Amino acid sequence: MKQYFLIALGTILAIVGWTILVFLNSSEGWLQEPLTTSRSSDAFMTAAEKIIDEQARGNIAMIMVEKGKVVESHYRSSGAPVDQDSVFQVASLSKWLTAWGVMVLVDDGLIDIDAPVEQYLTRWQLPNSEFDHSGVTIGRLLSHTGGLDDGLGYNGFDTASAVQTLEASLTRAKDASPGKNGIVKVGQEPGEEWNYSGGGYTLLQLVIEEVSGLAFADHMKKRVFEPLGMTRTTFDHGEAMAMGLAENFTPDGHTEPFRWYSALGATSLFTSAADMARFVESQGPSAVQSLLSDETRHKMATAHASSLGADVWGLGVMLYAPNNQGGFIIGHDGNNEPAINSAVRLDPATGNGIIILETGNALLATEIAGHWIFWKTGNIDNLAFAMKVDNMVQWILIGSILILIFGIGAGWRTRRSRQARAD
Repeated sequence: MKQYFLIALGTILAIVGWTILVFLNSSEGWLQEPLTTSRSSDAFMTAAEKIIDEQARGNIAMIMVEKGKVVESHYRSSGAPVDQDSVFQVASLSKWLTAWGVMVLVDDGLIDIDAPVEQYLTRWQLPNSEFDHSGVTIGRLLSHTGGLDDGLGYNGFDTASAVQTLEASLTRAKDASPGKNGIVKVGQEPGEEWNYSGGGYTLLQLVIEEVSGLAFADHMKKRVFEPLGMTRTTFDHGEAMAMGLAENFTPDGHTEPFRWYSALGATSLFTSAADMARFVESQGPSAVQSLLSDETRHKMATAHASSLGADVWGLGVMLYAPNNQGGFIIGHDGNNEPAINSAVRLDPATGNGIIILETGNALLATEIAGHWIFWKTGNIDNLAFAMKVDNMVQWILIGSILILIFGIGAGWRTRRSRQARAD
């Protein structure tokens, strides 16, 4: 019996060890190589261009920023040419800019991020729930810890006439992503855990309108875009069309119009790579101009939410990976069906960053941005790790099954040996 016990124990320990090994390989990038071993931005761009030219199926605009200055750029199109000023719809990247729209009002003293959101609402209220709504604060909405359980996701509308009012969308969004009921409500204890909520940013859009007295798109233009010189950035779909939009490619190479949204602040920013570079440049240590105070920008880039033990979110920004200087690489991604993908990364400590706007591929921008983080820091970004989870689980299962088979085989051979000795 002792031999069987040792075989069973060894099998269990081997499975645990294999699981830990696979997890650490995925989370720490033990077997991953950077796109280039050179520290030159030109070398990274050359390697990234190779991936783009092999995989891109639509439009892509990419800019690299070093110490607050644009140093490299690359553009590729499957149709009409694109450049630094081409306007893309950038999906959830919108939330980062919306957060700035909130924080300028915080710096003005008009919003308290620790105050309940309902303090600022007259046009709509959260539905009744079993939870204390006073815990649904502005800061928690920014960090996706407000207790909202909508998980939105918006698919948008085909025409402007189909767009719901902001209040109607908050009550039940007709364009909710598949599997979501579109209702924005408190479904868990506020502050208890991180739970991504597009509805939370639609609610912040309403807060901005209530506090500023302006339409959301007008507030953002007046208080954020114009002061930063972002002349080809807007939340107004009609204005974006007048600027001239980059073609919106699908994965099969066709084009289709960009969709219309009620939830502008969550998912319907239009911008160019050059304007996003200006936005990134305004946040580095050598920034000449920034709308927000140093204290506010630092607070935004500080951990306010964690998931699975890792710091994942600040105020309006994702915390992708440690920057090895006591802070984080920050930014946001956007991804809307069928194939809009945007990714912006910034190291506030150095002013280094990367901007990638694209259509035609579901995750190409996110993939390249993850490579940039690993090249800069040697750390795997949290989003890249999340994208590897399915593959990681598969390897854990395959290895565990093989170890289990080996353990059963060892037990069977032990039994045969004992029987032979008994005969």
